[in-house]
Formats: sequence, C-alpha cells, structure tokens
Amino acid sequence: MSYGQGGPQSQWDPWKPNSQQPWTGGSDGPSPDWAALADASEKRNRRRKLLFIVGGALATVGVGAAVTMAVVNSGGSDEANRPTSSVPATTGLPSASGTPSFAPTSAPPALNPKEFISSKAKDKAENSPELMFPGTQLTMGSNVYKKGPTADSTDCATGVQGTLPKVLAAAGCTRLMRVTYTKGDTAVTVGVAVFDTEAQALKVKSQADSKSIVKALSGKGVKAFCNAAICRSTTNSYGRYAYFTITGFTDGKDVTTKDTAVFTMGDDLADFAFQQINRRGQAQASAAAEG
Repeated sequence: MSYGQGGPQSQWDPWKPNSQQPWTGGSDGPSPDWAALADASEKRNRRRKLLFIVGGALATVGVGAAVTMAVVNSGGSDEANRPTSSVPATTGLPSASGTPSFAPTSAPPALNPKEFISSKAKDKAENSPELMFPGTQLTMGSNVYKKGPTADSTDCATGVQGTLPKVLAAAGCTRLMRVTYTKGDTAVTVGVAVFDTEAQALKVKSQADSKSIVKALSGKGVKAFCNAAICRSTTNSYGRYAYFTITGFTDGKDVTTKDTAVFTMGDDLADFAFQQINRRGQAQASAAAEG
C-alpha cells in the first residue's frame, strides 16, 4: 500500500484497526475530508455516551445492593433481618410523642402521730416519769442538765399551787408527773398533767394564768427552790398533755430578766417535754402501721 501522492487511497474507518486517515502529513497533499471526520466524531460521542449511561446504571445497581445488604445485616436475628416490606405500617407503631400511662395506685395514708397522743382511747402505751424523762442527765445543745428527783400522783392538786389546782380539777386532770433537773445553782421542775382528751388539755392552757404554777420538786441532793423567791414559769400543751416548768436558783435568789441561763434552762426542759410527748405518738403510730 502506497502513501505517496497519486497512489491508491484506502477508505478510513475510525473503528477499523490499522486503518489510515485519508490524508498525508505533507503540506501539498489532499485536504482532509472534514465531513467524514465530523461524522466519525459524532459516532464516537454517541458510543461514549451510551457506555457512560450503561456504566452509571450498573454502578447504581451496585450501590443499591450494598445499602440493602447493610440494612439486612445490621440486626442480630432473623426477625430483625426481614426486608423493609414486612415492617408494619406507621399507623401500627406507638407514637413517639406519647406519654406512658400507668394504672393509678393509692398508698394508705400515713398515720398521724398526734392522733395517738390526743385521746386516751388511742394513747395506750405505758407511761411514767422514768419513761417520759429517762436516764440520769439530759443534754440539750451544749448544755448538760443533771436529773434529780421524780414524783407521780393521780391527785394532780398535790403537785401544783396558786390557781393551777382549780384549773386542773375543772379540766379533769387524771395524773401529774414531775421531775427536776439542775445545772450549777439553777434548778427546773417540769410537770406533765394527763387528761383524757386534747380538748381538756387545751382548756388548761387557755385558763392558766401567771399564778398557775407547778410546785418545785426538791430532794436527792437538790435544795429547795422557788418557795419564796421570784422564779420563772411556763405553761403549754400538746395532745392530751399539759406541761409546765418552774425555774429558779437553789440559793434563794430572785430571777431577773438578765438571768438568761435561767430562761434557757426552762425553755430547754419545756422543749424536751414536748419532744417526749411527740415521741410517744410517733412510736405508737409506727407500731400501728407495722401491725
């Protein structure tokens, strides 16, 4: 095959191997067949576009298969690996915004300790000066008070004076317990009067006046106090109990408003009496709840 000028020309086929272009490299050869070149270029573009489309479709199928396998194999059981077509419709699924509801439950109401120390019918626990005021001393904060003599009587008038005997009798007092505590030259007697109902104790509290005084209890190493001297007294009640204090000096001095230690001691013992009465209610309420 000659490639010189005037030699035989072969038909150029762009898709035929070893076929030659219809021109020579010389400047004086025939002009290129531009129409044939354009047609061949168009054929190549169409073929390349077709390959891209087919290749893209195959790639899409490959990606879809990978995603499907990932979803199927993400669970650990056959039930979890079922295809998505078997998943129930959204109408059968619980609402994400819903709030779980539970059947209402009702716990029994807590027992009120005060109910057990407000009437004789419920307040049945054993009682005595030793149970009400146990031990040999009492610590309240930084203060330590030594326990002295105790007294217990069903005749309430024997342990009180002034206007208090009449007040207790009118309210129906059934028992009076007393105990004395000391600290240095100061002593306080606490008296606890017992009634059948809370209303009776409240009546005593409302009718007692500045002359309604519990008698100071001496003995067992405690000197007599508050016989003729000025002393400080208090009156209060809780439940079916009324409780009183009288505080003074064992050397016979009068109590003045400057004697803050006397006021503190009387308040401490009044507070302790209240706590002990309340503990009776708590203990009986707890026993009733457990029983």
